[in-house]
Amino acid sequence: MRTVITYGTFDLFHIGHLNLLRRAKELGDYLIVAVSTDEFNALKGKKCEICDVDRMEIVRAIRYVDKVIPETSWEQKVKDIQKYNVDIVVMGDDWKGKFNDLRQYCEVVYLPRTVGISTTQIKGDLKGK
Repeated sequence: MRTVITYGTFDLFHIGHLNLLRRAKELGDYLIVAVSTDEFNALKGKKCEICDVDRMEIVRAIRYVDKVIPETSWEQKVKDIQKYNVDIVVMGDDWKGKFNDLRQYCEVVYLPRTVGISTTQIKGDLKGK
């Protein structure tokens, strides 16, 4: 069995998020999704429209997802890889190269983003209306 993990905020869930999760699941047999907590997002300077508990529940409902865990720090990735015997870490290609240090523990795959959609774009569009 190949275990895949990905990390994200998943605020204002959209087709780009769904595409990432589907493609991540296609790389293995078991998909773990770590959803950034509100506290961790605050440290990153992000403010979500949807609270972390609700974002985790939305992600948990996606058929490609086998397990949802909270992401509380940058440093937890190595611990997660070891704890869950992860074979592949998947990230969007906007993070390309930033997690190459994890290659000493498992494979790291950067998937292309879905063109024409992002949470930042949606938030901007909503502010403009």
